[in-house]
Amino acid sequence: MTRIKRGYIARRRRTKIRLFVSSFRGAHSRLTRTITQQKIRALVSAHRDRDKQKRNFRCLWITRLNAVIREGGVLYSYSKLIHDLYRGRLLLNRKILAQIAISNRNCLYMISNEIRKEVDWKEYTGII
Repeated sequence: MTRIKRGYIARRRRTKIRLFVSSFRGAHSRLTRTITQQKIRALVSAHRDRDKQKRNFRCLWITRLNAVIREGGVLYSYSKLIHDLYRGRLLLNRKILAQIAISNRNCLYMISNEIRKEVDWKEYTGII
């Protein structure tokens, strides 16, 4: 019986996986079964942590805004600022507001004061 040579497709698949895990340590970069397991685990972790990163950055922006706002006025807080921004229909997201708070606090104070004046005036005249 003649010798049958296997195809190249499985080898190509394995080398592609090996390239993905080439920076892993020990058997995680050498043995085929553990390579596939570690690749799946790495991709799952990457997918999970992308969502976690978004949550963490939003939390960081909120913390920065709250710290700067409370530093300026004791009676004003982050939640009141965001509420007044929505009522005043000012389209600034938390990322931009946090950048303004870090780079130029006076600008953030001006924005919050203008929004407070506008919302108070609208409540006084009965527009809202």
